[in-house]
Amino acid sequence: MEAKAIAKTVRIAPRKVRLVVDLVRGKDVKEAQNILKFTPRGASQIVLKVLNSAKANAVNNNKMDEKKLFVKEVFVNEGPTLKRYLPRAKGSANSLLKRTSHITIVLGERE
Repeated sequence: MEAKAIAKTVRIAPRKVRLVVDLVRGKDVKEAQNILKFTPRGASQIVLKVLNSAKANAVNNNKMDEKKLFVKEVFVNEGPTLKRYLPRAKGSANSLLKRTSHITIVLGERE
């Protein structure tokens, strides 16, 4: 039995989110929540929100035991990239790539 939550098109680069996501992979939910609360990165609040959503899905929809939950899978995929341009000298332009992420968290129940 597993429960999952997905946050799509989050306006933060996947590379930055993966640094935070690697900290909680395989941990118990309570421990993962504590790690995310005290991690000083912008992505940690977003990942915490997705983790809480997955926990609520597990408890309310799938009737799983809250104390046995752990982070079974967590991964970050690249979402659509917003392309913007900055004017430069002599009529030229530089491109800005504003990257987005799809964050997926799957919770399982320990035996």
